[in-house]
Amino acid sequence: MGFKIAMMTLDGGRIGIAAQALGIAQASLDEAVRYAQQREAFGAPISKLQSIQAKIADMALRVESARLLTYRAACLKDAKQPFTKEAAMAKLAASETATFAAHQAIQVCGGMGYVTDMPCERHYRDARITEIYEGTSEIQRLVIAAQMIKENSL
Repeated sequence: MGFKIAMMTLDGGRIGIAAQALGIAQASLDEAVRYAQQREAFGAPISKLQSIQAKIADMALRVESARLLTYRAACLKDAKQPFTKEAAMAKLAASETATFAAHQAIQVCGGMGYVTDMPCERHYRDARITEIYEGTSEIQRLVIAAQMIKENSL
């Protein structure tokens, strides 16, 4: 019984980590958009450049996808429904999105994104740890696969 309680506690913790990672990802996206609108190159904001727009679009897509997975896991938990798979999906998607978004924000901000005085640098450090605690990304994939097999067993 103790192991089952420990695993249920981890499931709930994964939703919390997903929410933390989601906040980091959103902050990275917000910073990239803000910087792209303010920074000018060739007489116009860099937000007009297609390559910058593509980075922002990819970040926004992943952030919103992770948000929906996190909300779904939290709703299932609140409804006292099984949520192991959904918590693992939310944690995996949100933590990898946070790292991706932080990296892209650094790319948008260029050399300034790497400076310790800029939020992007801190977001990247904060994002990386979300892929590690409460179970690494590799462990989340194992949990998801195990639940899929269990749900769809012959």
